[in-house]
Amino acid sequence: MTAADALAALWQQAGLPAAALAQAMLAGDAPVLPSSFAVATAAQASLGAAALAAAELWHWRGGGQARQQVDVDRVHAALDSCAHFLVDGVQPPLWDKISGLYACGPDGEAGWVRIHANFAHHRDGALRLLGLPPGEATGREAVQQALRHWNAEGFEAAAADAGLVVAAARSFEQWDSHPQGVAVAAQPVVRINRIEPAGQAGGPLAWPALASDDAPPLSGLRVLDLTRILAGPVAGRTLAAYGADVMLVNSPSLPNIAAIADTSRGKRSVLIDLMDEPGRATLRGLAAQAHVFLQGYRPGALAGFGFSAEALARLRPGIVVVSLSAYGAEGPWAGRRGFDSLVQTATGFNLAEALAAGSHTPRALPLQILDYAAGYLLAFGAQAALWRQQHEGGSWHVQVSLAGVGAWLRSLGRLPGGLQVVPPSFDPYLVQEASGFGALTVLRHPVRFSRTPPAWQRPSMPPGSHPPRWD
Repeated sequence: MTAADALAALWQQAGLPAAALAQAMLAGDAPVLPSSFAVATAAQASLGAAALAAAELWHWRGGGQARQQVDVDRVHAALDSCAHFLVDGVQPPLWDKISGLYACGPDGEAGWVRIHANFAHHRDGALRLLGLPPGEATGREAVQQALRHWNAEGFEAAAADAGLVVAAARSFEQWDSHPQGVAVAAQPVVRINRIEPAGQAGGPLAWPALASDDAPPLSGLRVLDLTRILAGPVAGRTLAAYGADVMLVNSPSLPNIAAIADTSRGKRSVLIDLMDEPGRATLRGLAAQAHVFLQGYRPGALAGFGFSAEALARLRPGIVVVSLSAYGAEGPWAGRRGFDSLVQTATGFNLAEALAAGSHTPRALPLQILDYAAGYLLAFGAQAALWRQQHEGGSWHVQVSLAGVGAWLRSLGRLPGGLQVVPPSFDPYLVQEASGFGALTVLRHPVRFSRTPPAWQRPSMPPGSHPPRWD
């Protein structure tokens, strides 16, 4: 499937005007990174969908002025999904030393598991489960030896019961017959549903007018970004590039990863503690003035604090709620924690990539494509729902899961010989930016608009740099 075909299918499923598709320029079809999967097509198509939706909102907000052209560079889009950035000239470490794949069983033949240990509490929890001392002193060899006493799915289940993040490696066939695989397959990759709390009426929400014909597509629209790890932050960063006023909300008690320096470009960055009522009241006040509420916590987690999709629709009729999950909102794994690398492992990609390479050792994809494509599809879904809100009224809920994005990636086809591709250089796409984290070397946005160039109006800043209020 070409990127243009994939974009057209997403566009049609979201119910957006077909006439806009003629303005999307998604040139090229060559592989960009070494993989047997169409990762470049996924990056280009998902980013193209987000960009074209922004251009369509600009066209509509301008009273029907001529549509602008949207051009997505294929190589740039693929490289932008590689989490490449420097802070003060240094690439921050992306993985904890014990994160990764391990063989299980006394002879290494009881399957494979992937452990995600980038957060200290996940690392230490996995070590305790294995009977090992928590802390940085414990290394991979000790973990490997401890896993000789486990089979892969047994350790995965025990870790899940303990609230940890571990995945057993499965084949596509095993995943497709798994109850969660069946549940994921029943849903579209971008699920857009109307929220209708009892007794709520809802017409189009009043939006501020564009200041000029060349104003950014999303200018004046407010986005609350309650996300933390790649996919959700990428969605917020994308909406900020198209002019939205994005407020990143972090908890003072939760850790972050180094990539926050890259994904916070264009955003306000605030701290709010939902564990106390004053914090919840602050968030309610912000949500009551927002157009989009983007969140990446496990299904049901925010509902316990009073921020379910239905509660938000009652608070702010006409709001668009956007939810990211690892494995979807339905099925036996709906509440399970997960990250891109784990979902790749659990849903079959690592074994399939190994098979394509002629290896028996699971092999990761060359980038976190589930995260980045999910981020762009979240931004696309948010804007598609904004368009529908203005045309149909009501409040809307957009849902995307990493596992669903994986199913979509599989649908794009395989690339014989793709593993032999030599990656291109990042250098032509890099820019220098000041930030509150230090001097950033980052990739500029991969989309060109013929009228409203994407831009981040705010520098990336650490959590708590801004007050929790809209101007």
